[in-house]
Amino acid sequence: MVNQQFSSDNPRVDIEYRRKKNAEEMRYQVVSFTLMIFLTLIAFAAVAIEGFTSWFTIPFIFLLAVIQVIFQLFYFMHMKHKGHEAPSLFLLSGLFVGSVTVLAFITIIWW
Repeated sequence: MVNQQFSSDNPRVDIEYRRKKNAEEMRYQVVSFTLMIFLTLIAFAAVAIEGFTSWFTIPFIFLLAVIQVIFQLFYFMHMKHKGHEAPSLFLLSGLFVGSVTVLAFITIIWW
């Protein structure tokens, strides 16, 4: 619905609609950026606090990294919009191939 073209006979209405949508999109990006900075600070704090073991810290940092990747894909790379199915397919294909490769190397090393 975000990429839906709103067209009327009144150019002023079209401009106001685009301004409203752009302001909404900018608000989402600012909130997402703020959340990513907050998650980064949490990751630094998890490493800096002496009470956490590496068995907790490493998976926790990976979890925060996955959350940040999702934020970047959906809000900064606009993957939530319609019309981005082909880039999404390529990104997911690359993720699949990368995951299989890492799994294969881990399997070769550990067994």
